[in-house]
This record gives sequence, structure tokens and C-alpha cells, in this order.
Amino acid sequence: MNVTVDEQFDDWVAELEARHLAEHTFAEVRRALQSLSSIYVERREKLTAGAALDGSGKRAAFALFYAPLHFRLVREIIRVLGAGSGSRHLLDLGCGTGAAGAAWALESGAACRLEGVDRNSWAAREARWNYRALGVRGRSARGDLLRTTLPGQGAGILAAFTINELPHGGRSRFLKKLLAAGRRGARVLIVEPIAGRITPWWGEWCAAFRAAGGRQDVWKFRVELPELLARLDRAAGLDHRELAGRSLWLSED
Repeated sequence: MNVTVDEQFDDWVAELEARHLAEHTFAEVRRALQSLSSIYVERREKLTAGAALDGSGKRAAFALFYAPLHFRLVREIIRVLGAGSGSRHLLDLGCGTGAAGAAWALESGAACRLEGVDRNSWAAREARWNYRALGVRGRSARGDLLRTTLPGQGAGILAAFTINELPHGGRSRFLKKLLAAGRRGARVLIVEPIAGRITPWWGEWCAAFRAAGGRQDVWKFRVELPELLARLDRAAGLDHRELAGRSLWLSED
């Protein structure tokens, strides 16, 4: 029997629940989720020091809550862009626990091969587990995305919630590398939060992508969260019934 992507997602979230609530209580994950939210919104200077994943509770909250949200958002973006075919190799830069790249890979079909790179060794290990749980052909490793060789023709390159964490100088150099990969035929997708103060560099990147023939978009998708995620969302004082983000897309298609 063929399994749909939606069924794969539901089964995966159930596995995440069993995996992470085996070691942490709901209350512990809720408190860690509140701490994570504060870091992402109010204390972003701590991100470069790895504060988002510096404890087992925050790692569990990220893997159990934010990863499925990133999966759903990127999957919807890929579907609207019509980017779910044509890429047999995907490179996920700053892959985190691998959810965003896995969403694109599943939309691209069973032949797609996914490669994830993240500076955090725990995240890279968790990404490998998620690839197996979701049935994605992929591997992930610890590495510096700024030094990663970017593919060209026939490949897809994803950086989801990653560019905003780069230092200014590295970010400017990396923009040139991404545009060069696009000129070589790679499809490039950048996804970032919608909040402008988090991404003051966004206007520069939008202009560069448009000049290269790309597009920029703002997305808002109404979603029904799985029961556990909805409970965590309410308990932490958050509201993710609507997933929002913005993207840059560059493709020769």
C-alpha cells in the first residue's frame, strides 16, 4: 500500500513524541519551548554561541515542536512553487534536525538524495534519525556551511532559518556563492522568519535574487497542528495555527 506524505508526517510526529517524551515530561518540554522562543525572538545574540541547543530539554523541544512546523511550512512552499520535481540531489545547509530538507525531498520523489550539513553535531545525528523515520534517502554531517562546496545543474540547495544566524561578512560572501550556484543551474530556496528586525539584510538579498531572475514571497498557511503540538503551543503561550515565513527562490525552470 502506498503511503502519502501526510501519513508519513503523522507517523513521524508520533515517533518524535515517543522518542522525546520518553526522557522528558510535557512540563519540561513546555518550559524548554518557552526558553527557545525567547532566544529566537528576544535574545538572538545567543544563537551564535549555540544557546538554542545547549541543553537536553531545549533539544527535545526543538526536535519535537519546531522541526514539524518547519517541515509543514517548507512543504507548503515547495508545493506552491511547483519545486517538487526535477531535483535528484538536495543540499540542506544548516539543516538542523533535517525536517525542512526532508519535506523537499519527499515532494521530489523516492529517487531524490538528500545531504544535510549543520555545525551542531547533535542536530546532524538527529537529522539522520529523522531521514530514516521519514523514509528519505539521505545523510547528514557536522560542517561549516560557509565552506561547503555548492552543487550546480540538477541540484536543489536549501537554507531554511539559517542565513539569519550567519555573521555579516560571511553572509555577504555566501550570497555570492549561492547566486553562482544558481548560474550553474542549481535551484536555490531560502526560507526565513517573517519578522523584519530578525533579517535586516533581507532587502539586499531580495534585490540580488530578483536581479538574477529569482522571486521573493511572503507566506501564511492556516494549518491544523497534531494534538501534541497544539497542546504545547497553547501551554507555552504561542500560536502557530498559522505558519508564516518568507522565501527567496532561484531556478532556471
